[in-house]
Amino acid sequence: MISLNPLLFIGLLGLLQTPQEDEKMASACARHILVDNEAKCEELKQEILAGADFAEVAKEHSSCPSGRSGGDLGEFGPGQMVSEFDQVVFNGELNTVHGPIKTQFGYHLVEVTKRTD
Repeated sequence: MISLNPLLFIGLLGLLQTPQEDEKMASACARHILVDNEAKCEELKQEILAGADFAEVAKEHSSCPSGRSGGDLGEFGPGQMVSEFDQVVFNGELNTVHGPIKTQFGYHLVEVTKRTD
């Protein structure tokens, strides 16, 4: 007999349920740059604000594997990222470079490119 963790089972049930048309879930698309110190993060932010391309800076400097794709994190919902990141992504201004944002992974620059509420 297969034993299934009850919390996992409840989570799987939630994935199977499709929201009604009037119950659309919030989501966002964002890209980020991850570095190991705040000074480097601030330096890269200034480069971007001065006109450097966010995606190119991510490719060159980000320690996250997403850097290879210009920092693109794709689409995700609330709670799928660490809370410090979620706060910016679901509340910050669109198409603006936010950060440095400190998380357990390091320091991030984040640009929210799309959001639905």
